Amino acid sequence: MSGESGQPQPGPSHAGLYLEHPERDQAGVPGGVIRKAGGQRCRSWIQKVIEQITGSPRQCVTLSEVVPVTVLAVQRYLLEDEPRDTVPKPPLYCYDVTISDGVYQEKCYLDPSLNFLVYQNILKVGIEMRISRVSCLYNEKRLGQGILCIDKVHCGEPLDVISVETPFRNRAHEEKPERPLRGGKSHYLALWNNEDPYGDIWKTNKQPEEFNFNNIKIISLSHLEMTWNSRKNFPALLVRVLHKSKLRYYGKPNKKMIEPYQTYLEVADSSGMVSVILWNALCPEWYKSLRVGLILLLQNYTVKKSYPLRIQPDPVDPQMKLISTMEICLNLRDPPTNIVIIPERQLKSEWKLPKLINRFITRSELDDMPEKSICDVIGVLSFVGRVQRSKKKENSEDFWSYRWIHITDGTSEQPFIVQLFSTSQPEVFENIYPRTYFVCTQLKVVRNNSQAPRLLYLTTTNESRVLITGGHRGHPYTYDTKAKKIIQWIKTKTNLEAKNTVIGGYYPYPPVPETFSKYSRFIKAESLLTTISEVKKVIENLQYREQKRIAIQGIITAIKYIPYNHSARSAPAPEAFPNASRPSTSQGAGKEGHCHERGSKRSQDDRLVGSQHSQFTPMVLGLSAKRKILQGPSANPVPVPQPHSSAQMKGNQQNIPSRESSTASATGKSRRIINDRWESQLWRDKKFSLRDHLHYGHVDPESIPRKFILEHEKFLTQQFNSQPAKYIPPEGNPPKLDEFQSARSLGHFEVTILGLNHEIAIDVAFLPMYSPEDVQASQIDTFLTCMNYSCVYPPEAPDSGRLPDSKAVAGDIVKAAADLDRVHIIGILDICNLGNNKVEVCLQKIYTPE
Repeated sequence: MSGESGQPQPGPSHAGLYLEHPERDQAGVPGGVIRKAGGQRCRSWIQKVIEQITGSPRQCVTLSEVVPVTVLAVQRYLLEDEPRDTVPKPPLYCYDVTISDGVYQEKCYLDPSLNFLVYQNILKVGIEMRISRVSCLYNEKRLGQGILCIDKVHCGEPLDVISVETPFRNRAHEEKPERPLRGGKSHYLALWNNEDPYGDIWKTNKQPEEFNFNNIKIISLSHLEMTWNSRKNFPALLVRVLHKSKLRYYGKPNKKMIEPYQTYLEVADSSGMVSVILWNALCPEWYKSLRVGLILLLQNYTVKKSYPLRIQPDPVDPQMKLISTMEICLNLRDPPTNIVIIPERQLKSEWKLPKLINRFITRSELDDMPEKSICDVIGVLSFVGRVQRSKKKENSEDFWSYRWIHITDGTSEQPFIVQLFSTSQPEVFENIYPRTYFVCTQLKVVRNNSQAPRLLYLTTTNESRVLITGGHRGHPYTYDTKAKKIIQWIKTKTNLEAKNTVIGGYYPYPPVPETFSKYSRFIKAESLLTTISEVKKVIENLQYREQKRIAIQGIITAIKYIPYNHSARSAPAPEAFPNASRPSTSQGAGKEGHCHERGSKRSQDDRLVGSQHSQFTPMVLGLSAKRKILQGPSANPVPVPQPHSSAQMKGNQQNIPSRESSTASATGKSRRIINDRWESQLWRDKKFSLRDHLHYGHVDPESIPRKFILEHEKFLTQQFNSQPAKYIPPEGNPPKLDEFQSARSLGHFEVTILGLNHEIAIDVAFLPMYSPEDVQASQIDTFLTCMNYSCVYPPEAPDSGRLPDSKAVAGDIVKAAADLDRVHIIGILDICNLGNNKVEVCLQKIYTPE
């Protein structure tokens, strides 16, 4: 049960390297299809490698024959034992990689010195990989058992066609539940966080069952609170589940717990509400079966004094007593807890169990909600962002997974903006898409009315639960008055226009305050400013889908407009951007693929995750063109200024040179604006004598928000999820992400920022919040606001019925940037590692000295 029985021996106890495997015929392999060549069975390359390593006097072999294999799985787990040749910094996570040569599959251990390939999402499922050096790691406690270790690899590109039906060479790898090759753990962890249940140890089949209450003594929670210190045996508890927390994994290398998990339930009867803790193996046994609203009969539990630092959620019913002096503990043993789910039809009125009460609010009510208040929301998804990650602690290997979403409920033109962290419901978190009915409970209000734009959004808490289309039936909230009105509104919006629903892309949220002093108020003093030379190091340390915001100082010296659907490969290289295909002038050209070996340190080319490796069409980033996407969460959004009069525009343009001419400014600085491109005289003087020039002005296809198409919901959802741990065969002939229309129509800009010492420059992408599809909904862009240029769109009146020309808008933005010539600025950059040596550096805000 859940790994409690048949505990694995420490070391590689599940991989018989020497197990005899006579040639199997096709019929003898359950579900297996062996690839043939010329009507004859191919000899397995994996089998050859096994023979070579076992016949070698050394434990490490450089292979004489290197052939491509396919990566079918990358699975993570915590290793208690210290890996060979390394001194780990706990916790140390290890990876098992399942490969296929077309004849057999083999599960291999990845040497920890190559873990960074997984961190950067270079080694991932679905790619072709060449292994050139392997070794054998033996389990000295068992006879003839060892595992194949990968010590040197070259990671290639994703494959279009992959067979997943080849059998394992070692039948032990087919056993269920799956177990890691090394250590004493009975299970794998989710690949990118520790909150999500992953693998086949997590049971889902617990069902309500009729129970005979004869001869069962039941105690109330309030009575138990008064007497538990003097009791040795505790009568049964009959309670309803009011809240369920996400999972907590507390495994560490020095702990020998097989399944170190913990989760909290808040349960109540007629006398009060108390916390119940499920420990260790009981979590895989029961976690996915327990849901809010169930009636539970608990027997053979223990009681202890409550943990003083834990904040218990408040009861929804203010009349309910909160019992915070004790906690109920449930274990699989010592003593073995008995949990029974009682059917709702067996509920008796004399039990007086509390009913579920939701705290639904509408979007129109959110503006009056105080900070940190708790609420529930219901509506339809209009925007679903890509999955992102953030470190739990600095220098930690543990991450939070989250995504930004918009929920509309028909009561306001603006949506709920929600930062949705993983709630230990991967089956929901990874399968949400626009136009989905959506319920999220126990959300906390985050607001700051003193900054502009006003900050207002919701974020999940430890007890938040999520429900989507198909999971609402039978839940009590469907009878809630507010919920019924919103559900009725949703039914009338079944034909939501595709252009109003958006999925994926770069999402610059939360917004940066309008002044640097307000920005710095929430930043640690030692990390307030980053030098441009340190940006490389920041990028090196980022892991897959990790996003970080930094501030740099410099001077804007050049800007170039990249229009929508403009091909980066076919565009002529502008003189202001020499060698733009390389991330840094101090480096050579990027190599095809990624070759790495055990114990080697990554070269500068390998560590710097520049965007030059990606082949893409640079497009604009942003959200939907409509107001509910563009505007901030405030009920009173930043007003869009009216276009200037002709006299005002003329006055403003006196200090702005024409795009078609070169002029000298009032201070004698030469500036040139040609065809939506500008460079300063300072840049022309310094660009060829730089010590380094970092090129991060490109935009990756993944960073472009796409107009959602329901017919392709599965493909689009997978594109903006995290990389899966196991290969998922596509359905039919999948499309390409570039084939889906962008939710923006204005292109992006490459902005060159020169360091104050004129030694290092960096190119970054600037993505204006603008779309000609809805001019009146466009906001002041933060970049333009800081440049004293107040209009996002051209000076034509918005009610003229004429859509603005994106080229003209781009020219106005370029002219506005030119007005910052020689001005020292502070730029706020959003940096995100997109994986596979691709990085995104976006300019979100510019401050001038206050």
